[in-house]
Amino acid sequence: MSDARPAAESLAGRLAEVTGRVSDAARDADRDPAEITTIVVTKFHPASLVEQLAELGVRDVGENRHQEAQAKAAELAALDLRWHFVGQLQSKKARQVRAYASAIHSVDRPALVDALRSDEASVDCFVQVNLTDDAGRGGVAPDDLEALVAHVLETPGLRLRGLMAVAPLGEPARPAFARVRAMSELVQKSDLTARDLSMGMSHDFRDAIMEGATHLRIGTAITGNRPVAG
Repeated sequence: MSDARPAAESLAGRLAEVTGRVSDAARDADRDPAEITTIVVTKFHPASLVEQLAELGVRDVGENRHQEAQAKAAELAALDLRWHFVGQLQSKKARQVRAYASAIHSVDRPALVDALRSDEASVDCFVQVNLTDDAGRGGVAPDDLEALVAHVLETPGLRLRGLMAVAPLGEPARPAFARVRAMSELVQKSDLTARDLSMGMSHDFRDAIMEGATHLRIGTAITGNRPVAG
């Protein structure tokens, strides 16, 4: 117990600092900080850290890997958290992810849309756009975005929230986020409610907020460095 308190205080400090920076950026963008959701990404961190986050008021938690997310969601079911799946998702795992995820941020191909179909319950989803020429980074190519959005909208069980993107490495983030914002305006011609933007991480969330991000995916700036995978 004596070792846990300093870590919790450090976690609280980082969370407070990021919350303040989000609010400052929102005001600079002439936006209401309340319209921005900060998802704390806890990849590789233990469930105990998620418990500490919940004690600090966090309700939106993100995970990149299905097996890890599934286990944490089951262990912490009593905490009433909103789990966001933010990593690349295999079609064969889609139905399992639907069972615990409040939102899936990485819908990027027709086969995954088909795998997520449900005639019973709906799950929030974001279509991920690839801002690079590297297909391995995940995301639909901008030229194929319109067709994929149409497929999502016609598929039962999916509620399109908007677009998700990761800024390319080695170039300024804000122009990349501006491109996503422009794509979002086109998406809204098909669905006026699909206006959310999931973009911005620990190193570039200010730029994302300036370009209209509604959902930030922040890991190390809040959680600290990830444990070394053993």
